[in-house]
Amino acid sequence: MTDAVTDVVVLAVGGPSDDGLRGVAAVSARAAYALMCLTICWGILTKTGWARRFGERKTLRAGHMVLATLTITFGIVHAMGFLFLAEGKFTLAQITLPLGEGVFFRYAIAIIGLELMIAIFVTAGLYRWTSYRRWQWVHRMAYAALALLVVHSILGAMANGHLAVLWLAGLTLLIPTVTLSILRFVPTRMLVQIGLVEEQV
Repeated sequence: MTDAVTDVVVLAVGGPSDDGLRGVAAVSARAAYALMCLTICWGILTKTGWARRFGERKTLRAGHMVLATLTITFGIVHAMGFLFLAEGKFTLAQITLPLGEGVFFRYAIAIIGLELMIAIFVTAGLYRWTSYRRWQWVHRMAYAALALLVVHSILGAMANGHLAVLWLAGLTLLIPTVTLSILRFVPTRMLVQIGLVEEQV
């Protein structure tokens, strides 16, 4: 009976292998990646008006905000999981400062990417009190955050030996995200010429 209680306590505080915490960190990272791709796709579809048939603009923007909130939440859960490891534990500075001691490149770009997303999220609430151009410039930093976090995901999967398992799912989500991101900046006239958008009469 005592051994069973000891096992439960060790599991709760983190055993030598920390399998449970690493599992939570891995699942939250994958959820954050998927939600990040969906957030950017939904944001582009909302901004361009391509998703008008799915609802009113206000409703679509609310959906975008919910996806963004979930993305950041899962990203923070992923980062915070490393604070509680028994082996290879990170400090608060190591998960918040990209240029801190003992922070590898793959961690540094993840920290920058997540902090960029948090900054974008915060400034979204300041939309009414700042100029549209400044708000738009900050909001477009989401594409830089996407690039940084995709590289982090690839490097992390390679380091953990999971790239062979995850590359297909990662590409399945990334390809439409990158495609929509490119189309977002293509002139409307060109999109009409190639038949992707109907000309407004």
